[in-house]
Amino acid sequence: MSEHTPIGLDNAAAPVRALTHSGNFHVDETLGYVILHYALAPEGDLRGRVLGDAPADRLAFTRSRSPERIAASDIVFDVGGQYAPDRGRYDHHMKDKPLRDDGTPYSAAGLLWKDYGTAAIRNILRVPAEDTDVAAIWQAIDRSLVLPIDEDDNGVVKMGKLSLADIVSSCRPAWDTTELYGPEEAKRRETLGFANAATTVAGHLVNVVDRVRASLKAANRVMAAYEAAEDKRILLMDTGMPTEKVIFENDLPVVYVVSPAAPDRWNVKAVPPTRGDFGQRVSLPEAWRGLDGPALAKVSGVTDAVFAHPARFICGAGSREGALQMARLALKINDELEQAGD
Repeated sequence: MSEHTPIGLDNAAAPVRALTHSGNFHVDETLGYVILHYALAPEGDLRGRVLGDAPADRLAFTRSRSPERIAASDIVFDVGGQYAPDRGRYDHHMKDKPLRDDGTPYSAAGLLWKDYGTAAIRNILRVPAEDTDVAAIWQAIDRSLVLPIDEDDNGVVKMGKLSLADIVSSCRPAWDTTELYGPEEAKRRETLGFANAATTVAGHLVNVVDRVRASLKAANRVMAAYEAAEDKRILLMDTGMPTEKVIFENDLPVVYVVSPAAPDRWNVKAVPPTRGDFGQRVSLPEAWRGLDGPALAKVSGVTDAVFAHPARFICGAGSREGALQMARLALKINDELEQAGD
């Protein structure tokens, strides 16, 4: 996080001139521009600002290597040969690169995320959020998205095919564009490519922020439901949401998750032995395998039982009470089988 007030965040109305280099572009300066957009001028036209056909807003953005334009800009990133955040300089190509605490070199995106990421997150959320939640979102995205971009841009670990870096690279004009169409058309296509890349990266960042926000919300609800559970092996959720991540991160002894799947359907889903694995900590009863409707209701004794999957990892009933009954019966049957085996 920033140890100073980044340029543009001390005065929400002051105009800011930001610049990155022209020419070939990569995911780090593309994300850098997106971060500044959301931190400083989220109501502006992100794409039109690049193309030069958007109404003026507080953030003026330029792609250039001109020393005069670099000197005249308030924020310069991925070019300029300086890392001086108090003066708005965010390059990382120097001999003495700015490094993370673990020694990983920063990219321009990482440096801007450090200073402007929190403000960007708040503007993307558009709803009040606790400082702790914003910090948790910042940290999650720094680890899952920004750090890999730092590594990729510095040649530490490449992100690979179909990654965000690869998608941004695909927006660049082909190598022979100037040869085929001339320098003016090549420049136009380069600018258009950057605008396309920025639009794609912006959409991805917005979606990631929202998913992390929702994940934190789910974690709080899962833990609250677990604390309220009478039998800690059965997790009853009043709304469908991801639970597996929370279960394994907190080492919860949950065996079955009961949650609504439709207005007239509640499911019982078995937790796998390890996160993301096939199989179940406790499979549903063998006698239920592949049955549905009246046949399942007769065998299970649950009057509104709807189905039981042949793989024995999920079953369902027409009501909350019916699904809970199925979960309790499944545990009872398993306990009896284990006792008989002893």
